[in-house]
Amino acid sequence: MSICDDTLLCNFPKCRAKLSAFAWVTACSHVFCDQHGSEKFSCSPVICPACSSALSGKLDIVRMELSPSEEYKAMVLTGLRPDIVLDISSRALAFWSYQVHQERIYQEYSLSRAESQLKQMEKVLTQQNQSRELELTALKGEIASLKKMMDEYKRNYSEVSEKLMQRNRQYQKLQGLYDSLRMLRITMKDIHQPPVCHSGVARHATPQRSPPFLSLGPEGDSRFLSVLEADGGKTFFQFSSPGRDKCRPFIRKH
Repeated sequence: MSICDDTLLCNFPKCRAKLSAFAWVTACSHVFCDQHGSEKFSCSPVICPACSSALSGKLDIVRMELSPSEEYKAMVLTGLRPDIVLDISSRALAFWSYQVHQERIYQEYSLSRAESQLKQMEKVLTQQNQSRELELTALKGEIASLKKMMDEYKRNYSEVSEKLMQRNRQYQKLQGLYDSLRMLRITMKDIHQPPVCHSGVARHATPQRSPPFLSLGPEGDSRFLSVLEADGGKTFFQFSSPGRDKCRPFIRKH
């Protein structure tokens, strides 16, 4: 607010409103809006809300009209000597200058407080930024370590998957070998079964087809002969040769 401004502000600390219509002026050069002036100056003892000065005089508090009529301005100083008019005018100008000075001091105080708060906030913000940067650095390091760990897990997973596939292939081979051996065992078991008799009469078993010659090694012939002996070998040789006594020693020699 400059000296050329035509608006005063309420000096009540929590108000700071622009004055219009009516205002309360004190002898200690403070001015208040109509609302706060009516509230504060209606009780006794009367104390200035701005500077806590006692206002006990009759004219220490005056309710002024800020926009007087032309008739009032024409008659308020009429008949007074020039020195009195100048004295009244100088005091009114001094009041206005004091209000401007007080407003400037208040604005400077508000500015300094705002600057101090800004510096404090900047300091806090700097500390928070440093803390966030440290946290970010720590998180980046943790992410890098987790990536390394994930790569290691992927590598281990690939190795385990490859080993599992190899085990599966081995298992399939073993399963096929087991099935082949089981079928061979079933076939050999069927070959070794004795002939079946019906109605108490022994039937001569027909010569069974010999099993396919596999690579059984040097014991293949003996197994084949044992199969023939257990499966009616005597009957076969009995009908093949006219002399039974000569065939038996021949078989025993083998």
